[in-house]
Amino acid sequence: YTVSGSTVTIKKAYLATQAVGTTTLTFEFSAGAAQSLVVTISDTSVAPTAALKVQMYNGTVTASGNTLNPKFKLVNTSTSAVALSDVKLRYYYTIDGEKAQSFFCDWSQAGSANVTGTFVKLPTAKADADYYLELGFSSAAGSLAAGASIDIQVRVAKEDWSNYTQTGDYSFNAVDTNFVDWTKAPAYISGNLIWGSEPN
Repeated sequence: YTVSGSTVTIKKAYLATQAVGTTTLTFEFSAGAAQSLVVTISDTSVAPTAALKVQMYNGTVTASGNTLNPKFKLVNTSTSAVALSDVKLRYYYTIDGEKAQSFFCDWSQAGSANVTGTFVKLPTAKADADYYLELGFSSAAGSLAAGASIDIQVRVAKEDWSNYTQTGDYSFNAVDTNFVDWTKAPAYISGNLIWGSEPN
């Protein structure tokens, strides 16, 4: 704190260390009784609201094929940069014959080597999905600036190159040949769903 004449200024750095709620400060003077002041502490900092949207189309729209080829555009619709290492995207599909699978990132402005792909089997299969591919980013991918976007072009194949049937897969876009907003490719920040929806 600082004292100037009869005014005491309490520094915000001190107040920031106090718990939210009320606290009592006691002033002791060189003469007379000590005085107490009750101060209400509130957090006025505004956490940045992260907001993303996912646009997507499928590079291959045939009903059956040995490769899934979704193309994603991740758009930061907020006013703050988002650390890509906190972001996950999901593509839900049916595996159509349980086999080991391989992931390939063909291209991304974040760097293909900085894009990760993990296959997750659903604990309870849905009619339109029994697996999802979860895309993530290494810390080397950096951040996505406010208003900016990046593309992520990936492929998925079974190790024996047997076919998938894309028809009816939850995240499959059988119609579009360019990027469109696609709520069936959900996005997460730090584990919280912030875009789209998961299959029921």
